[in-house]
This record gives sequence, C-alpha cells and structure tokens, in this order.
Amino acid sequence: MDYLVRLAQIHESFRKPELEALAALANINIEFLAYADESPFCIIRLQSEAAARTLIARSILSQGIYELWGSGVDYPSLHADVTARTKVQWRRYRDCSFRFALDGFQGKRSPSSQRDVMESFQYMGFDGPIQMNDAELSMCIFEEYERKARTPKILHLGRLIASSGRRAKATYDLKKRKYISTTSMDSELALVTANLAHAAPGRLFYDPFMGTGSFPIACAHFGAVTLGSDIDGRSIRGKKDRDVVSNFVQYGIAGRYLDGFVSDLTHTSLRTARYLDGIVCDPPYGVREGLKVLGSAKAESGKAVVLNNGELAHLQEGFVPPKRPYSFEAMLDDILDFAASMLVENGRLAMWMPTANDDDVELAIPSHPSLELISVCVQAFNKWSRRLLTYRRLPDAQVDSTAPRPQRTYVAGATADELNSFRRKYFEGFKNASGTSTP
Repeated sequence: MDYLVRLAQIHESFRKPELEALAALANINIEFLAYADESPFCIIRLQSEAAARTLIARSILSQGIYELWGSGVDYPSLHADVTARTKVQWRRYRDCSFRFALDGFQGKRSPSSQRDVMESFQYMGFDGPIQMNDAELSMCIFEEYERKARTPKILHLGRLIASSGRRAKATYDLKKRKYISTTSMDSELALVTANLAHAAPGRLFYDPFMGTGSFPIACAHFGAVTLGSDIDGRSIRGKKDRDVVSNFVQYGIAGRYLDGFVSDLTHTSLRTARYLDGIVCDPPYGVREGLKVLGSAKAESGKAVVLNNGELAHLQEGFVPPKRPYSFEAMLDDILDFAASMLVENGRLAMWMPTANDDDVELAIPSHPSLELISVCVQAFNKWSRRLLTYRRLPDAQVDSTAPRPQRTYVAGATADELNSFRRKYFEGFKNASGTSTP
C-alpha cells in the first residue's frame, strides 16, 4: 500500500534517515517512491496500515501519515487517479462523519477557492455529517507549487492514518526544562538522535559526554534505561535546587535513569564488555574551552607529580585530577574504539561532529572495521556545520579481522589551538586563503 508522509520542513537531511531508522527498529519494510529534501511530501510503500501507524508513532520530523488515494499534475488527473485507486472504498465511508483540509506548500488559495477544490470531490458520495474535530474520516488535499507559481505542479489526496510523535518536541522544550546549560542539545535534535540510535524499552543507553542530560532524557522518553558521564562533574551535580536528576523527575522518567558519574572516555571506568545497546553523544568541539582529557603534560614528560612533602598528589584528600589538551580527531577515533568494544551486536552509535564550510577544516568521517556507517545528517549554520553520524555494530562474523584500520595522522602540538584545527579556524572566522571570511 502507498502512503504519503507529511514531513516537517526543517532539518531536511535528517528526515529520511529517521524514517529508515524507525522502519528498521520495528522490522518494517519501507520503499521510498518519491522523496526530495525540497518537498514536505514523501511517498512510501508499506505492507499494511498497522505498519504505517507504528512507523509514524515516534517520528519527530514528520507530522502525520496518510493513505494515498491519488496523485496528479492537475485536478482532472487527480480525480481520475482517485477514482481508479479507491472507488471500491467509498461505500465504506458513506455514512461516516468526515472533514476535508487543504495543505499547500509554496502556494496558497483564498478561502473560496479552497471550498471549490474540496467540493470538487463530491462525486465520492460521502453523506455523513461534516465534523471538523475528531471526524471518523479525515481527508487532506496536498498541493505543491514551484516558487512563485500560480498553479500547483503536483497534487495528492490522502486519508489520515495517524499523527506523528512530533508533539514530544514541545514537551521537552529547553525553555521549560528545569536544568540546562549553554551546550544543552535542543529537544528536537536530541529526540531525533535517540530515534536514529534505536532507543527503545528494554535497552541500555549511555552518553559519555552527558552535560545536563539532553540525550539520556530523549532516550528515556522512548523507553530506554539510561546512564551518562562527563569529565566535568559540575554539570552532573548541578546546583542546590536543580541537577540532572531533577530533569528526569520533571518529566516523570526518573525510573529510567540509572546514574551519572564523573569520567573521561579515554580513561573510562566502565567495565569493558559488550552490554550497551546504544551510545549517543555530542563530544566537546573544544570551542568554548579547549578539549581536554585526564593527564598531565609533566607526568608524560617523565616528571612525577608530587606535593611538597613528597607524597603523590593523587593520594591526597581533595585532589583535582590534572587535564591536558587533546586532539578532537583522536577523540573521534576513541569514541569508535569504545563503541566497538561496548556495543551489543547491531547496537548503534549516534555521534555528532563539527565541520566547516571550508575545505581547509573539513574533518574526515571516522571509520572502524567493526562499525557500519548507516547515515550522515548535516545541520548547516552560517560558516560551519555539524554532522550526526550513525553507526551499527556489526556481528563478529561480518567483521573482517584481517582488514587494516585506516591510519590517521593527528595534528601535533601542545595547545588546544594546535591540536584542534576546527577550533583554530572557528576563532579565525573561517577565513579563506585570501584572508577574507567565507560568506
């Protein structure tokens, strides 16, 4: 059966991967018959109406799904297609309450013109009462226009099957959240990330850079049990009257939060074994503060870290572990190594990474022989962008243990700017070779 998905006209490169991820999670076969980033109307083929309801129920970047009753390039061809496809179904809805709506993209009609369009479908013989709210049969006419065109280029008629889970975006809006910081991921993209990572009941998800908990909260919304860590314990502990736990309490999902703890991914305190169903993270780009990990430059140079009395510093009460600058590219590879060693078979890693609209600082997408890259989604800003990378942990039988892992050469240096080309270019305004800022 063919269905029309009414997509949200935002984060266009994320929309199709989200639908594909949700189909894979529910073991639904999905075929895309018509999709374009420029259009909010997507035509897909599914095996049943039940599959359509399941697919759309938790989608964040869709508004609803409709059984496709017909398509055409003008109204005569639309009416002909509707008749050919659905004439046998009209009798079933003859006495139902019903409503018609019109959804136009890049074009609009006057109220009287809309009424004329809706009345042109009278031949279907619906005799039930017109009911604008909670009608038994809800039909929608979709019109898509070229920019500034006076007539639509494509038309569709659909029967509403179900609305999406997009309302969760408002539920978890950061403006209403008790505890946030300047780096908290917005609710919409956090929920999309959780969808791409297959967060679901009975699964354990971990965020190694949890901050104020945006990703664990999103995963918990979809039923997963979550935990997280951060090298900066202050973000987890929060303030006297608010912290990460208070966010989970606010949304009534505290039972799905195991705990948060202070940890550095490069020196993880988690037992190395494959028990995580998913990892979601937005590692620090080193912009607001240079990326650091646990360690001391003095210790690495062979100089022991001691107190004046000769005792080792780390044995003293109140010891604050030293930190050293670290390469962001090396951190990306560390995350993949961690995921390969911790994810269960077919478990997923959803990881954000920055890139710039400048060839000089285009960071290569990292790879690992045990991880399959599923999708790459891009959120563009003015002079830089970031990508959401989603990987699947391959079954051991599918991993080529003889294949050498691509060797990456990390930038040498001792300071944050030397180790992180993205940070350096960010503060330079992404200037090109001529010395002018990129547009």
